Amino acid sequence: MAGVREIVLLTLGWEELPKSVSVYGAPEHERLREPVPGVLLRCDGGWLLLDTGFNTALIRDLAMRRRYHGRADYRAVLPGPGEPIEEALDAAGINIDEIYAVGVSHLHLDHAGGLKLFAGRVPVHAQRRELDYGLSDHPDPERHAIYRVNFDDPAHDWRLADGDAQIAPGVTAVLTAGHTPGHQSFVVDLDSSIGGGGYVFAFDAADLTENIEHELPIGGTVHVHPTETVEPIRRLKAIAAEKGYPLIPGHDPVVWPALTAQLADRFAAAPRA
Repeated sequence: MAGVREIVLLTLGWEELPKSVSVYGAPEHERLREPVPGVLLRCDGGWLLLDTGFNTALIRDLAMRRRYHGRADYRAVLPGPGEPIEEALDAAGINIDEIYAVGVSHLHLDHAGGLKLFAGRVPVHAQRRELDYGLSDHPDPERHAIYRVNFDDPAHDWRLADGDAQIAPGVTAVLTAGHTPGHQSFVVDLDSSIGGGGYVFAFDAADLTENIEHELPIGGTVHVHPTETVEPIRRLKAIAAEKGYPLIPGHDPVVWPALTAQLADRFAAAPRA
């Protein structure tokens, strides 16, 4: 079975925030600087990008920052002066036109903000219930940091799933609702020609290693009690155990940079057609 031939991890910024956002019940004085993740997967059709980071306009413009990033205990940090996706692609030697599709784990401001770069250009994979929630019941989504300005564009070519779905050869979206109504994680199967194996990317179904190892609920949820986020963690752990794949937390400040370097070493000599 054909699978993914290369993985490139992107750090599209950082968030300085209370640890209780990631671990329910963590002391309020504990704070973390968490990476904002993006994942590039080289598939048969080109590169598939999972998650898109921040909308830079909502951070750099003072009025926009007050409107969309005004929470007193939260700070968004951009990695450079330009668009984080474009800068990361340049560093990886990949042209943005080589991205043939995008998948979003969910519509929070730190995951869907870069969709503006792909409007009218490539298909965007998401869960139907996530988009339905994001486009309805104003202002409730905004109370949960889901802003229509990031994704409500008629030029988007949405490819919506109702539950688990294969979105590319070797890439399966897994519904892990709780953090948001239609959050999805991703199982990535590597091609047998490069030794097989793979990874399970939890994204915000499990922010930190301790969410996974100790099955601790995440703190940020939409319309469910945080304890209900443990079941999606257990489901991802079961999938990872069955396949023998590592389960990667979405915002871990230790795991993410370490895996970024590890995968860069592994695929350093990978030929790109």
